[in-house]
Amino acid sequence: MTENLPFLVPMSSPDLTDAERTRVMEVVNSPVLSMGKQTQNFEKAIADFVGAKHAVAVNSGTAGLHLCVRAAGIEAGDLVITTPFSFVSSTNVLLFEKAIPVFVDVDPLTGNLDVDLLEKAVVDLVQGGEAANKWLPREGAHNHGKLKAILAVDVFGQPADYERIINLVKKYDLKLIEDSCESLGAEYKSVKTGLFGDYGVFAFYPNKQITTGEGGMIVTNDDKAAGLMRALRNQGRAPGDNWLQHTELGYNYRIDELSAALGAVQMTRIEELLDKRQQVADWYAERLAEIQGIETPGVAEGTTRNSWFVYVIKVKPGVDRDKLAAKLTDARIPVRPYFLPIHLQPYMVKQFGYREGDYLVTEDLGKRGLALPFSGVMTEEQVETVCQTLRQCLHS
Repeated sequence: MTENLPFLVPMSSPDLTDAERTRVMEVVNSPVLSMGKQTQNFEKAIADFVGAKHAVAVNSGTAGLHLCVRAAGIEAGDLVITTPFSFVSSTNVLLFEKAIPVFVDVDPLTGNLDVDLLEKAVVDLVQGGEAANKWLPREGAHNHGKLKAILAVDVFGQPADYERIINLVKKYDLKLIEDSCESLGAEYKSVKTGLFGDYGVFAFYPNKQITTGEGGMIVTNDDKAAGLMRALRNQGRAPGDNWLQHTELGYNYRIDELSAALGAVQMTRIEELLDKRQQVADWYAERLAEIQGIETPGVAEGTTRNSWFVYVIKVKPGVDRDKLAAKLTDARIPVRPYFLPIHLQPYMVKQFGYREGDYLVTEDLGKRGLALPFSGVMTEEQVETVCQTLRQCLHS
């Protein structure tokens, strides 16, 4: 039995140096632990990197997405098209405002929204009536309003097909929220993710391209939206309000100074961090190409830079993903299914009546996807260990 032995390779590890530790200790030894210059420095670093007019730091990617939903004016009953193949936050932020998420299935290569289906869904939902009904959930959408927005997700660090999505939102006067929580540094047709929509959001959990422990960042060129989101993250305090005045119904979504200091230093190393993750992905691709029974991640034509959030393989049809995962775990290699379909989460089934078979590509990816250990600090020897063990487990 190996259950009490440590894993041979960590699932993920942050890439931190003495520079980050020194900056954080400087903040610890200062009197300002929130709403100070570190937050401003971090915001400027992200804004400069992306080319955004505004960057608004928050305490999580989820918080950032929620503020984007508020800024977009999305309210109870509004329809928002999004993907069932994502982390649950991209749907939950719509439910927080009692909007109705309308799922469109995904592209089997990338896991991003299938834009052919998206175009059909937008046309039908705008038309309304019977045409719209086939896209709506079985339950929970009886008193729905109009289609208000698209919330696109850059799955696993690869950008969605934004050229066609932008054409849609312009044609039908929709808002576009870009969930770039997994794609800091990725490029679609040589343009960095984050600003294809009205607003975009990055996240900095320890397994992301850069980390602040917990944290997120909204980027936008919309002056009014940026002002509103700055107020909402700070308990609704607008410019001119004192500490006990609240113009808006807001939240405590502020990032702390220690996290912001960590992020600001990480951003001075952003190209190094992205290059290291690319190197690990290249090591995997070279070795996995020789292994039967799995498919390596695909890269879409429009993706000119993938920022590699995680490294997710797919087992080929006929291979039992869960049995393989159990064998790898027994061999002290940590792995994880990625993602579990949102529409089949228990609370979504209860509220909207979804069933298995509703989104076939999403469900197929959910059944066959397996995230391997991945981070920018992995060594070539560790990658080799993972791949050799995977080969042995597949053919044992």
